[in-house]
Amino acid sequence: MTDTVLSSATREVVIGFDRPFVIIGERINPTGRKILAAEMSAGDFSRVEADARAQVEAGAHMLDVNAGIPLADEPAILAKAIQLVQSITDVPLSIDSSIVAALEAGLAVYKGKALVNSVTGEEERLESVLPLIKKYGAAVVAISNDETGISEDPDVRFEVAKRIVHRARDHGIPVSDIVVDPLVMPIGAINRAAVQVMRLLHRLKTELKVNTTCGASNISFGLPRRNGINAAFLTMAIGSGMTSAITNPLHPEVVEAVLGADVMMGHDPDCARWIRKFREPPPTGAAGEAGRGRREGGHRRRPTPAA
Repeated sequence: MTDTVLSSATREVVIGFDRPFVIIGERINPTGRKILAAEMSAGDFSRVEADARAQVEAGAHMLDVNAGIPLADEPAILAKAIQLVQSITDVPLSIDSSIVAALEAGLAVYKGKALVNSVTGEEERLESVLPLIKKYGAAVVAISNDETGISEDPDVRFEVAKRIVHRARDHGIPVSDIVVDPLVMPIGAINRAAVQVMRLLHRLKTELKVNTTCGASNISFGLPRRNGINAAFLTMAIGSGMTSAITNPLHPEVVEAVLGADVMMGHDPDCARWIRKFREPPPTGAAGEAGRGRREGGHRRRPTPAA
């Protein structure tokens, strides 16, 4: 099956169908975060640093880095943010921008093999982004919409993704370096949004054989108790073939859903990662030492035989 290999200077992460699900932390993004946007514009990256550390500690395998701030020098800010994040953590990064110059600025300073977020099916976007992917040896998120917009028909989205894969191949980019975003719409507005994604994920896995990702929290936009919806969606999406997602690892429900799905999919042999994450520590005795039966040198109680 297809493996998408990404790396920092010292660590490798592989997205694949037979591998544990990859969580890409979404927090380093000033969209909708006025304080963060103001700080980054002013050259203050302390919140970026804190977000990076917190997400990795919570379980993120990669981090998405976005510097989309209106009227700011996005290429310079994005490059600086990437350098900072790479100086404090070794997880691979997703370089996230709608501005081609910013993508190139980020790729130019990045150490390792990055994931670029993103390219769409519009001709102009394909011809400006795909050469960058080839030049820097990166992988790219392919978003399944084009000049006609976002179709509610998953078969139309599949054809857009297929076209991007074929165009990438023309540029010498292998299918293993394409990670398709099937586009998750708010289920509160489109009741069959999740059903559409599950159907598309199956085709992307079985026909195009590409790895996938998404902005998972989009599914719950406008709803109460969003983390419950996000967790349910991720569990079902993983079962349908999704291999990574851009989401918030600081929400325990999300991380628990992903780890539980890995267990069910057979991607956590012997439930080892689940046990390490959630096993309760042994009880502590009165003297402060972990309980070890009765006491050193004592006899343990034998089990009572069945009658």
